[in-house]
Amino acid sequence: MIRRYLMAPLWFAAASAQAGGHFDVDDAGTLDRGQCQYELWGTRTRSQQTTLWHLGPACRVGPVELGLNIDRIAVAGDRLHTVGPQLKWTFLGQAPDAPWSAAVSMGATFELPRHGGRTGGQFVVPVTWRATDSLQAHANLGADWAPGTGARSGRGGLAGEWALNDTVSLIAERNRAFGLWTSRVGARFSLTPLISIDVSAARTGPGGVRGVAIGLNHEFGR
Repeated sequence: MIRRYLMAPLWFAAASAQAGGHFDVDDAGTLDRGQCQYELWGTRTRSQQTTLWHLGPACRVGPVELGLNIDRIAVAGDRLHTVGPQLKWTFLGQAPDAPWSAAVSMGATFELPRHGGRTGGQFVVPVTWRATDSLQAHANLGADWAPGTGARSGRGGLAGEWALNDTVSLIAERNRAFGLWTSRVGARFSLTPLISIDVSAARTGPGGVRGVAIGLNHEFGR
């Protein structure tokens, strides 16, 4: 039960396009030239004794954003550590005020040898529609490759992001991965133009497994 409902989605949280922080549905944007960032977040499912900690540094290198995902997953007393590279390229609508933008994101995830050294991967196409200055919609379509077996499963989701003002945005999303639907609602609080904090609550699968997450996002110049 735990592996079906929690381990697989958490395993690929590391490989997800992380410009969206801990949110499952990513936007189509990338860092500006000369900029870097790191994301630090954790998610907890108390009923299943499951915790995921994520650290994701990234930098803009030429036309693409390159990142590294480092994760620690704990499930009912067992621990799993993974690392993996991430690449993201916005090929449409790179201007900040473009009404439509689209990107491709791909990544790999490697378990550390202690757990067998299994590998997996992910490919996602994020699309963003800027309806107004304060309202955006994001759509994702892609696939995950399961660790070890290489079995492929489809991934897709929709999200809405509404900026109440310069410091608070509300985010709601519905995402499907590994045959499981997750609904998530949360908020992003901008402490400065380059530092923000995310909080959210989610329900996953037909059993409605509940989880909470909190994260820190910090962008800076090289």
